[in-house]
Amino acid sequence: MVWQPRCGKTLAALEGAKLYGAQDVLFVTKKKAISNIESDYNNLGYAYNLTVTNYESLHNFVDKKFDLVIADEVHTCAGFPKPAVRTTHLKEIAKGKPVILISATITPESYSQIYHEFYISSFSPFAEYKNFYAWFKDFGYPKKRYVFNRELNDYSHSKEEKIKEVVGKYMITMTQEQAGFNQEIKEEVIRIRMQDSTYWLAKKLIAKKIHIGKDGSELVADTEVKLRQKLHQIYSGTVKCEDGTTQIFDISKATFIKQHFAGKKIAIYYQYIGEGEMLRRAFGSAITESPEVFNESDNRVFISQIQSGREGVNIATADCMIMFNIGYSSVSYQQARERIQDKNRKKEALLYWIFADEGIEHNIYKVVSNKKDYSMRWFLKDFGIKKQPNVITKEPAAIAH
Repeated sequence: MVWQPRCGKTLAALEGAKLYGAQDVLFVTKKKAISNIESDYNNLGYAYNLTVTNYESLHNFVDKKFDLVIADEVHTCAGFPKPAVRTTHLKEIAKGKPVILISATITPESYSQIYHEFYISSFSPFAEYKNFYAWFKDFGYPKKRYVFNRELNDYSHSKEEKIKEVVGKYMITMTQEQAGFNQEIKEEVIRIRMQDSTYWLAKKLIAKKIHIGKDGSELVADTEVKLRQKLHQIYSGTVKCEDGTTQIFDISKATFIKQHFAGKKIAIYYQYIGEGEMLRRAFGSAITESPEVFNESDNRVFISQIQSGREGVNIATADCMIMFNIGYSSVSYQQARERIQDKNRKKEALLYWIFADEGIEHNIYKVVSNKKDYSMRWFLKDFGIKKQPNVITKEPAAIAH
């Protein structure tokens, strides 16, 4: 099932299990979606037994017996060239059994990902190929890429039309328009000025690759990857130090949200743990991380980390959705933004991105909204950074903010 978000994939899969005549069904999904699926199952009164679990717990079910397996958000099993651990576990559980594969974005980055999604099933149309490498010889274009001056095989270039000819007959598609949606998401980017010390710290880390605070806490960005992550945190007002602690030093974004959206029912998605803590401090007892509690109340503020709440979460009762930060993945962008959508929604579907003026977030937004991931190549280009040796010398004296 390749249905766009909020089109009723869960209900269709549950009904499909009934029509098949299943007695014991395993439904694998994201952790935050479990309660919604169990609620739908109980409300509809199906006679078959349903076990709902998340992908991280699949190892507990390898020896269990089911006669149908439903894999929600199956694109999370789509790594290549080798299968992920969860994909291997799911294949073992589903051996010899029918499966229903569900995703709104079945190939978010490359059609090469589709091999391991169908690999889960014993009845895969690619079952004649013993592994991805054998499959890619027929369905891919071999290329090379370079990462830190190392030559690597690039398996992302595939023969899309040839793949679609094979898998098309196994897919049922549904768009939001076909499902009766009458509201398009309206996005707005809001840039706010952070405290001067935030920009000072970002510039310092770019130039020196290290900062030691008054309290002795250290920030080290001795590789481009570390620098990108540190800047991504800093521009939103938090940072994780080398000792594992998180510092919250600029609450400008949280303050703006609280003041600008006062009186509205809002749902906020954040990227880093420190950002979630900042929001809890700002909104206090109004905070909930339960979509069910949020949808049943008029005065709660829903928050969720993007990674854990971008799929299977319904917050359609929100007046608007606010993105405190943004992830590097185009999949996160596409799926998180759809959480506010619902077929029966009457009011506008409003989505606001809160970015630091002159920060990193808008650069990321321009890339992921164009269905690409914000890779190191983009980061280095945006900040005019040349690759440096992965060795630094610490400064002899502590430097205060």
